[in-house]
Amino acid sequence: MMPRIMPLNRRTVLELLSGATLLVGMTRTRPLWAIATTAPTSGTASSSSPASTSGTAPKFKPDAHSALIVVDVQNCFITGGSLAVPHGEDVVPVINRIAPAFANVILTQDWHPPGHVSFASSHPGTKAFEMIHLRYGQQVLWPDHCVQGTPDAALDADLKLPQAELILRKGFHRDVDSYSAFREANRTTTTGLKGYLLERGIHTLFVTGLATDFCVAWTALDARAAGFDTLVVEDACRGIDLKGSVAAAWSAMTAAGVKRIQSSDIEAA
Repeated sequence: MMPRIMPLNRRTVLELLSGATLLVGMTRTRPLWAIATTAPTSGTASSSSPASTSGTAPKFKPDAHSALIVVDVQNCFITGGSLAVPHGEDVVPVINRIAPAFANVILTQDWHPPGHVSFASSHPGTKAFEMIHLRYGQQVLWPDHCVQGTPDAALDADLKLPQAELILRKGFHRDVDSYSAFREANRTTTTGLKGYLLERGIHTLFVTGLATDFCVAWTALDARAAGFDTLVVEDACRGIDLKGSVAAAWSAMTAAGVKRIQSSDIEAA
């Protein structure tokens, strides 16, 4: 039997993902921003407390227990890519400017095998931006993107992060999609990032990348749910922003205890 298909255009799909509803398992749930995480009632105090500076606003000084997380700054998601975020390339110089302040840098990379379950091309008779039902819930069908080993999946060549210690690839399981750096779209399969950070003694995460209202927000919310002190560097992110989706993401992140900062709030190395 062919899967039941709900025809959607690209705008409708992005509205669905960005703030309307997330479909998990077999049923419709609360809005994405309401269910993606619950803020911990208590958590690790920031190891990157604002440094006192006379006459100026305090700045955050990353230390050995802090990490810069760079989410999906790939050719796919910048101008000319298969799923471009508007002005996505503008995050690169900001990330490059703040990166020297961090001893620990982690990048994430969407990394789909050919024939990934999220590709419309994997489901004969369907088109990109339609929605089908899979074993873990509803799945938007995307154009082929970020295919392993292709230029589209490569990290932006202008990123200057020589000290990066880990590239975490997500979405490589053929049968499940992945947005967060911590948990895949079935919300049960973990990526291993939490364990890596804990083993390294990292407590505080500064999150940057693409897109604010999708993978950045999912990552930040899951980080808070895992007990990490989490800061999102607003000017080092770009969003899609359909019908207020960026504002909705910030509202949810703030409610979860995510701090909203600017790159200028980070003390230079």
